[in-house]
Amino acid sequence: MEVSNQIILWSMLVPPWLTLLLMNKEDVKRWMPVALFTIVANTLIVDSGVGLKVWEIHQNTYPLSQMISLNYGVLPVATMWIFKFTYSRFWLYAAVEVALGLVFIFLVQPWLHRRGIWVWINQDAISGFGAFMTTVGHFVSIYVYQMWQESIFAKCERANSFTSLNPAAAKPMQGKDEENK
Repeated sequence: MEVSNQIILWSMLVPPWLTLLLMNKEDVKRWMPVALFTIVANTLIVDSGVGLKVWEIHQNTYPLSQMISLNYGVLPVATMWIFKFTYSRFWLYAAVEVALGLVFIFLVQPWLHRRGIWVWINQDAISGFGAFMTTVGHFVSIYVYQMWQESIFAKCERANSFTSLNPAAAKPMQGKDEENK
């Protein structure tokens, strides 16, 4: 019995988010911005490919039409898990991303094409090497984005530590009667 494309598409969208129940709440908060950035960046890449007539999305989950559900499920959640285990060790992060990028480019995309989900209509427009270089640029930009986010959070934490000092101006004023007691 062959699995329907709709089951495949929904399984790329919903179950990945359920795995975040296994991640502690602080990690989810920490990595959610980079997951959202991943969604935006992937949306730009896929939509550019559709606009340039490199590929077409023939099947998807409702209400999505030109954006494959993979972009809103597997990719952002995988990014969160990858960052949880590799962040601050760039070369480990890069090795994991390169390996997963190659699997995606040479195994997953052709499989989606054969299933009639994500169909390549102009394979001459971008080669496997071009797709790989796009992937490398994408994962490096995601890492740089998270470094930027971390620097913002560090500045906010330093600013918040100063507000807990309670400056003298914030103390209630004593009246003359209280001074004489």
